[in-house]
Amino acid sequence: MAVRDAFGLTFSGATEAGFSSYSQAVRELQCFIGDPVGSVDRAIAEDPGFVMAHVFKGYLFGLATEREAALPLAATPREQAHVAALGHLAAGCWHEAARLLEDIAIEFPLDALALQTGHQIDFFTGNARMLRDRIGRALPSWQSGMPGYHAILGMQAFGLEEMGDYARAEKLGRMAVDIEPRDGWAQHAVAHVMEMQSRQRDGIAWMRANPDAWTRESFLKVHNWWHLALFHYDLGETDEALALYDGPIYGERSTLALNMVDASAILWRLHLGGVDVGGRWAALAANWAKASAGNYAFNDAHAMMALVGAGQETPARILLEAQQEAMHANDDNAAFTRDVGHPLTLAIKAFGDGNYAETVRLIRPIRAIAHRFGGSHAQRDVVDLTLIEAALRSGDRALARALAAERALARPDSPLSALLSRRAADLSEN
Repeated sequence: MAVRDAFGLTFSGATEAGFSSYSQAVRELQCFIGDPVGSVDRAIAEDPGFVMAHVFKGYLFGLATEREAALPLAATPREQAHVAALGHLAAGCWHEAARLLEDIAIEFPLDALALQTGHQIDFFTGNARMLRDRIGRALPSWQSGMPGYHAILGMQAFGLEEMGDYARAEKLGRMAVDIEPRDGWAQHAVAHVMEMQSRQRDGIAWMRANPDAWTRESFLKVHNWWHLALFHYDLGETDEALALYDGPIYGERSTLALNMVDASAILWRLHLGGVDVGGRWAALAANWAKASAGNYAFNDAHAMMALVGAGQETPARILLEAQQEAMHANDDNAAFTRDVGHPLTLAIKAFGDGNYAETVRLIRPIRAIAHRFGGSHAQRDVVDLTLIEAALRSGDRALARALAAERALARPDSPLSALLSRRAADLSEN
């Protein structure tokens, strides 16, 4: 029993009925909408021996149990490679999983799941080059009108943006949204371009033009609202940023780490600028305290922001202890934590304690390798912003001037860059 899809790929154990639900799950994941878990569960219920349905669900959660379910059923080398990649992912070996998915996509460039899963791992490991090249290798095999073509364009757009190829990134991102307005990843790729180019007004217009398309049933909507908040933040429009926080970003107080990261990220930026965010930290910190620390260094740093903001000393100590334990594990997060995550989390704690010189000392050595613990340039910008603010507050005039000049060069049209330059200049006169 097997089905071939529109690209000629074989799906062992599938019937037409089960494959229909699987195809729906793939489309939902490509747009970041709906309930891909529910759709793939329906596929598995219809066809318990449907190999790629089990693999798909495993990718969504990194579940070893789904790998074990699919392993004896995998009938083709492509499916066997997917099962192996899932096993590495479940074991926390993200880089090895990404390599196997790379090999799958090289041989089968129309394997949309291999491309998207690999792309997401590249994002979580901060591998900008592979964000671009993994998709770029496959793109010549894709044509307009193919199912999921918009998702390939959207992923290519994001990879180009992370490599600084902004004009082509925006072009492909807009093409993807024109094809599929509900493609939240492509929507966010264009927002990233505008963020990096300090085109705040363009960004606000882009995000507000058709919000129903990228918010309806979207599990990426909080992150895209965060991008809108960033544009307002850079313009100094703190009331608008806080209104977005209180509404679509964290009004529902999600306990999903992805959403809590965005909530911490915008509040911390406002906190650095001296904005009083009131009791917002307490609710966010309470949810972070319930989350598992030490699993992903990028999340840990954002958890510490909330704990510092809320003055939660005991959970902060527990978080640091979890990181100490994580660094002794035999997985990729041990390196993420050791290289970047732990020193950054310590730096955020030091900032909260008013030890700004220590914050500077901890952050300066990790700036050039911050990509190793994942995220995008826009997300990791908080590392530089924390360093600049710490230099200003510590009274290190020379460093503050140097960092402000550096930022003004990188983002010459940013009102925030201008503000930091003025503050650094004022500091040097005192």
